[in-house]
Amino acid sequence: MKIFRLKKDFTLESGKKLSGVEIAYHTYGEINSTGDNVVWICHALTANSDVADWWSGLVGTGKVFDPEKHFIVCANVLGSCYGTTGPLSKNENGNTWYQDFPDITIRDMVNAHIELRKHLAIKKIQVITGGSIGSFQSVEWAIMEPELIGNLIIIAGGVMATPWNIALNETQRMAIRADKSFFENNPLGGIEGMKAARAMALLSYRNAKAYNITQPRLPDDDSENLKAVSYQQYQGEKLAQRFNAYSYYVLSKAFDSHHVGRNRGGLKTALLKIKARTLGIAIDTDMLFPKEDQMLIEKFIPNAILHRIHSDYGHDGFLLEYDALTKEIKDFLKAQPYF
Repeated sequence: MKIFRLKKDFTLESGKKLSGVEIAYHTYGEINSTGDNVVWICHALTANSDVADWWSGLVGTGKVFDPEKHFIVCANVLGSCYGTTGPLSKNENGNTWYQDFPDITIRDMVNAHIELRKHLAIKKIQVITGGSIGSFQSVEWAIMEPELIGNLIIIAGGVMATPWNIALNETQRMAIRADKSFFENNPLGGIEGMKAARAMALLSYRNAKAYNITQPRLPDDDSENLKAVSYQQYQGEKLAQRFNAYSYYVLSKAFDSHHVGRNRGGLKTALLKIKARTLGIAIDTDMLFPKEDQMLIEKFIPNAILHRIHSDYGHDGFLLEYDALTKEIKDFLKAQPYF
């Protein structure tokens, strides 16, 4: 992991300024002499910049995004806790931000990464992609720097956070606020609330069929030891070992901010700015982004195509269905250099 520190104040969309912003990032491979082999991957809500670890089915030698051919970049988002400035960072007075960390937006995340792009002297991004909130960043970037992006691949995401998305996120934030330790401003503040929030989130990341397959109930099961119960508890505990409630809270609100048409004259006007070849990959059982939401990609982005893949695992299919994703991405990029 590498760290890039901005030398100037970073102005948020809200107008607030952050001093000494640091961005954690990973790179794989080398940029070529013409600079046209860059793949920028944007990560999801609680992921980090080590994309070769959490997306190993797509990133690696012999994979669709291959460091032997491509220069692959993944940067940790603003507000996270994996090296980039966030709620557990120090403010200009030397105090930890905690719940006072300012609200950020998807555009703020992208603007921070544009500063990193400039630092890395990248003048062309051949492919930008990501799943879920990573797809939010990708489509925003394609609007903000349309001449820079060659190919845009939107996976299990959309062009705005819907009322359904926002309601799910607020329900999770209610769980965090119900944990009074969240307001005590210490690194473990709100941790129990975050465990409950994660368990709630997982229900929308999967679906009834996935739970019935992976957490089956037998007729004689003891009601105190049901698999679905232990699984939900395990998922909350698992996240608590690697994340914090303050970042979770900030990033869920950033998720809600996503609307590419905001202050741009609406969705259609904003999406018409995109010049990249665009592929949307929807998951047929995705509860977070159902069919009607995904169709906006094809409807408004010029010459975009939208394909659906099947997964029994809902939204989380973007982390699991490597074979289907590889085929869709390879087919889309086969006419492009290096793919």
